[in-house]
Amino acid sequence: MGSPVEIKMPKYPECWSACGSCANGDIVVQSVLVSPGSKVKRDDTLIVLETGKVAIDIPSPHDGTITEVRVQEFDPIGEGEVIALIEVS
Repeated sequence: MGSPVEIKMPKYPECWSACGSCANGDIVVQSVLVSPGSKVKRDDTLIVLETGKVAIDIPSPHDGTITEVRVQEFDPIGEGEVIALIEVS
């Protein structure tokens, strides 16, 4: 097994800055759906974001085992922030 890989918050959709109707206010973690030891598949939801008007699922980019979670419910989150570490399988 190799070193754990960082899963980072993806870039916000361009439409958020264009019209501004989705992301009013802070973007925060609404739910954390994984914990250390969780086995996930690519596209499984890791966290759910609350943007003020909509909830958005953030999926795993890899299959593997979560080794560390670096966000908690109600944390503000920005582009590029580390959500979790995963041991890729």
